[in-house]
Order: sequence, then structure tokens, then C-alpha cells
Amino acid sequence: MPDSSNTVLTVRKAAKFFGTRLVFKGVSCDVKAGQILLVVGRNGAGKTTLLKIMAGLSRPSSGSVEMFTAPEKSAYLGHATFLYPRLSAVANLKFWASMYGLSPSNDVLMGLLKRVGLERAAEEKAGSFSRGMAQRLNLARVFLINPDLIFLDEPGTGLDQSSLKLLRDEIVGFRDRGSAVVWISHDVRLDCGLADMVLGLSSKKQGYFGPSSEFDPSLILGVDAC
Repeated sequence: MPDSSNTVLTVRKAAKFFGTRLVFKGVSCDVKAGQILLVVGRNGAGKTTLLKIMAGLSRPSSGSVEMFTAPEKSAYLGHATFLYPRLSAVANLKFWASMYGLSPSNDVLMGLLKRVGLERAAEEKAGSFSRGMAQRLNLARVFLINPDLIFLDEPGTGLDQSSLKLLRDEIVGFRDRGSAVVWISHDVRLDCGLADMVLGLSSKKQGYFGPSSEFDPSLILGVDAC
């Protein structure tokens, strides 16, 4: 068994079928604290499906997934923001805090909004936010719980350059503070350099798992090296 003080997630020989259609098989990896794992593959390779299995949102058809951190200390950030459009930015944070049994002060909530550049929009309804603003608020929601394990499914899709820079800085910040990050990026060539490890899906199986410095994306994606 992995050392749970360092390894926060293990996947062993995971496979997924939808009916009789194989999505992938033979996926095994360890995710450690203070590490960014980039999950890569062509469109349709099963990256999002794998991420959901890792996060406990879906079950593998075979194999196993084990998480060595409390469920409430993990977070999932993807395309959908899971925000309530009729609630203000600060009210959204209050709601999500209550779901985790937390009661942060207004000063704490405003500090989170300031961290993502939304302090001036604190009382605005989330339904009026741009894609970038909504994703920034979603990121503040993740900050609430100070997670040990974070799953990111192309969270940068549709973001402007300012929001992308904030997102990348915070991803690296999570890693530097000891959190584990499992990340599907929409820009592999740029973000590969931020990752510690890469897991590549190719031809319905695991094609690579190892250090990002040794990853050759041409074997998985048919593009130039990171």
C-alpha cells in the first residue's frame, strides 16, 4: 500500500466501458502531495471520463481507485461552474461554505474575492458574470476548503489572458503549498512545463506515465515536444 502521508490517490489497472465500447484500459498511476499530474490525450481519448473516475464521480468498469484524503478535502473544477446565477458572488461563497459546514466571516469571503479579482463584483449576481468572472468565482469556491487534492478539467477553456494567468499561477500555488493537482489542460504544449508528471492516453490505453521532462507528446498527440 502506498504511503498515505505522501500519496493522495492511486489508480490500478482501471478500465472503462460504455456498453460494449471500450474507452480505455490498463490505467495505473500514483498522485502525490505537492505534485501536478497533467492528463493528456487526443479528443475522445477518455480524459474527462478518467478524471471523473479519479474523483469518485464515476466508477471504473474494472480496476481500482483509492483516495488517501478526506472527500471534503478534494475539489473538482471543470467547464461547469456550479454557481447559482440569482445569488451574488459573496452569497454563492456563503452557500458553498455552508455545504462544507464552514462559517467564514465576511472579511474572509471578501478576501477570497479579492484574491481572484472580484471584490468589486461581490454583490453582483453571478448570472451576469462573463465566463472569466464565473470561473474566477468558481476558483474562489475551491479556495474555501483549502483542498489537498484538486481535479481540473480544462478550466481555462474560454478564459481571457488575464484569467488564464491567474488560473495558472494558482495551480502552481496549490502545488507549492502541498496540494496534489490532477489537470486536463486545453494547451498541453504551454502547460506541460508546469507539470511534474504526465499521464497520456492513446489507442484506448495508457501510453505514458512518468516525469513531464521525459514526455514526448508526439507519441500521444502528434505535436512537438513540451
